[in-house]
Amino acid sequence: MIGRSRRSRTGAAPSLGDRRSGDPSRPGRRSPGRRLAPSLSLRSLSAQVFLLQVVIVLVLVVAAAGALVLQERHDAVQNASNRSLAAAEAFAHAPGTSAALRSPNPGALLGPAAQRAQQGAGVDFISVLDGNGVRITDPDAKLIGTKAQGVGRAAAGEAFTETFHGAPTDVVRAVVPVVDRSRRVVGMVSAGLQIETVGHMLDWQIPVALGSAALALALATAGTALVSRRLRRQTHGLGPAEMTRMYEHHDAVLHAVREGVLIIAGDGRVLLANDEARRLLDLPEDADRRHVTELGLGPELTRILASDEVVSDAVLPAGERLLAVSTRRTMPYGGAPGLVASLRDTTELQALAGRAEVARGRLTLLYEAGVRIGTTLDVRRTAEELAEVAVPRMADVVTVELLDAVLRGEEPTGAVNRMRRTALHGARGGTPLQPVGDLIQFVVADTPMVAALRRGRAVLVPDLHAAQDWRAQDPQGAREVLDYGIHSLIAVPLRARGVVLGMVNFWREAGSARYEEEDVAVAEELAARAAVAIDNARRYSREHAMAVTLQRSLLPRDLPEQDALEVAWRYLPARSGVGGDWFDVIPLSGFRVALVVGDVVGHGLHAAVTMGRLRTAVLNFSSLDLPPDELLGHLDEMVMRLDTQTASADGERAEVTGATCLYAVYDPVGGRCTLSRAGHVAPAVVDPTGRVTFPDPPLSPPLGVGGHPFEATDLDLPEGSRLVLFTDGLIEDRGRDVDEGLAMLRSAVALAGQTPEETCRAVMERMLPEHPIDDVALLVARTRLLDPSRVATWDVPFDVMAISRVRTDAGRTVAEWGLEEVAFVTELIVSELLTNAIRYGAPPIRVRMLLGRSLICEVSDGSNTSPRLRRAAATDEGGRGLFLVSQFADRWGTRYVASGKVIWAEQTLGGIGDLDPAALLDAMAW
Repeated sequence: MIGRSRRSRTGAAPSLGDRRSGDPSRPGRRSPGRRLAPSLSLRSLSAQVFLLQVVIVLVLVVAAAGALVLQERHDAVQNASNRSLAAAEAFAHAPGTSAALRSPNPGALLGPAAQRAQQGAGVDFISVLDGNGVRITDPDAKLIGTKAQGVGRAAAGEAFTETFHGAPTDVVRAVVPVVDRSRRVVGMVSAGLQIETVGHMLDWQIPVALGSAALALALATAGTALVSRRLRRQTHGLGPAEMTRMYEHHDAVLHAVREGVLIIAGDGRVLLANDEARRLLDLPEDADRRHVTELGLGPELTRILASDEVVSDAVLPAGERLLAVSTRRTMPYGGAPGLVASLRDTTELQALAGRAEVARGRLTLLYEAGVRIGTTLDVRRTAEELAEVAVPRMADVVTVELLDAVLRGEEPTGAVNRMRRTALHGARGGTPLQPVGDLIQFVVADTPMVAALRRGRAVLVPDLHAAQDWRAQDPQGAREVLDYGIHSLIAVPLRARGVVLGMVNFWREAGSARYEEEDVAVAEELAARAAVAIDNARRYSREHAMAVTLQRSLLPRDLPEQDALEVAWRYLPARSGVGGDWFDVIPLSGFRVALVVGDVVGHGLHAAVTMGRLRTAVLNFSSLDLPPDELLGHLDEMVMRLDTQTASADGERAEVTGATCLYAVYDPVGGRCTLSRAGHVAPAVVDPTGRVTFPDPPLSPPLGVGGHPFEATDLDLPEGSRLVLFTDGLIEDRGRDVDEGLAMLRSAVALAGQTPEETCRAVMERMLPEHPIDDVALLVARTRLLDPSRVATWDVPFDVMAISRVRTDAGRTVAEWGLEEVAFVTELIVSELLTNAIRYGAPPIRVRMLLGRSLICEVSDGSNTSPRLRRAAATDEGGRGLFLVSQFADRWGTRYVASGKVIWAEQTLGGIGDLDPAALLDAMAW
């Protein structure tokens, strides 16, 4: 096959010149001045190629047909040999063959079996021979008893196959020895097919092979005709000599013009590139037939050449050149889909393109400055962002100095000749410039920095080596700067709203071009944008500091001393630093304590101010000793009134709706906690065994909505229970829902025996990040019960005669408590309060005395009449009872209950000395 392929190539048409002449797509479709008509003359290239291809195909088909016939014959003989061998071996090795050969009459035993085996195997004969080669059985009875020829190898014990030529006929046979148990040859079996039979097997195969060859010849001739027709159309019937001359003419013109020409095929491969195109594009030697994406051209030029886009004089970069590129499709001119590109060198436009690129780079720099400067409301970070943006495209080193007042968030006032270096960023480290944090003083009037501050605009120093004025302030430092390689400077003041905030200096080192006037405008624009961002950050810092100060002043600093609860708290502000969450612990009369947790939605100064208003209002309302539901009702009315009063002139309102509050009052005498809530999350209650429950008191709308009543719920808390009050920032987070937060809170507080402080620490460590997204207020209170032995109660008849008895019992009780020094004052207070209740109140009347860190006397009656303190005239017989109580008690007041009112008086133990009876009589003025 290899030899035939080489001969077919050597029989091709004569060469048309060099490697380009063999490409049918190279010749133009139009000859100079006329169109050539197709020709069928043998002188034409297409006719010669057609004749040559027909001859080659004919030779190949004949050779293939002959080879196929020979192969089929060989296969038929091989198949006959295999079939004969299989039949002979099967019969020779069959059980009983060896024994039959040793019997007295082997022919009678083996004859029928051989006939059946012959028919089953499909062979022409199976003969059984004895050890000497004499036929014992044979299909032809005449041959029985005759000796077979050429079976000596089988007699020697070797099975073989062969094509036998001789008497009685030519056959393809196999001879297999028959051996006994001792491996001795006792006979042979010969089986085979006659040559005529093998020939009959080929009779039906040869016509098929010849038919296939004829069909292949027809198809090849038709294909050759189509190729020749195509070639005739491509060559227009020209002969080799004519084509050579045409190619020489076209090639001379193509490579002589000073304009690059590229012909690109429809699949993007280069078909032709003239010398000028190779020079302009710096094409490799093997550029022909390569795809345009493999030539290393620019991305835009590659895109145009790889597509069928038509462009005219598109200016594109190609290496160090700028080329004017025009492209046209080849398809409208009768050719295959493709593209013709013409290239003209326009390197003289390079300078213009360079300036455009510089302008584009500056615009990009300013755009990035607008995006990257001022991303945070932090003055120092904004200064660092300015330096990072400018290096390395605008400067090699940038320094930023700001006034100390600006760094503190204050208004920049006073002299501007003292600044603090805030940012220093360079392309390489180790600059000799003063580090961040140093005080920069501008004391010499001739320096560029002072000149820039005085003029209010940038100052350019293109060559620091030649400039002398900037060295005056620090000659040694200037020398180190020059030795480092810094050689050019632009100093720009940072101004916002007409006020100087600081100074930015752009420095260039060796290897970078000097600053020019065009760079000054860019530097001023950068400084202007940075100054606005720095001023915004300064103003935010000031407002943020004010809000933080206000918030801290409004939150409780220390918890009041009281006996009912052991309290711990945590307050964690949000990332913004200022929020509206608050809490409070307020001692009430009768050793009761109010616990308050509230949340104003939002952050910032407005939330802090609103929180302060609400906390102050709760403190004021709690002084009236109102029940929790009534207190929230008054607080809701106050918020609605504030919303109305804060309406602005244009009708917009700065409402505080969205504020929530939980108010709980704990009484240590009975361990009862009464609570009410306005849109707030319910607290968690942990009993002494560590079991956590979340009571669900009635939920009312947030404060300021109005129109909805508030309800209260009573909880009986054993001593040692923990009441956990919190705002929603503790359980709500972007990464979890409320139910998951409550489950985490349950697991954090479920440990029995924890103190309130330990509970706060466990909750904060398990549930909160360092900077939560919302404020968190946490208040944990562990309950205490007042010892029953320190509680004394008397039900008093509605009769003035009972006053003396109760007074005596009160004095005796105080004495039993070891408080003899206050017995007289206590008796006086009880007597006056009881007299006032019987005279002006209504039954039932009860007296209760409580002993804790102070002594409290309470007298309750069924009347809602409010007692008031007044100054009695000299002629009045009464009206001095409450005056005496106010004089001898540290605090006194009235609280209303469901069945009337309670008047109470509190005495601080250890703070009352011996009373002067004369002074007491003068005060009573009887």
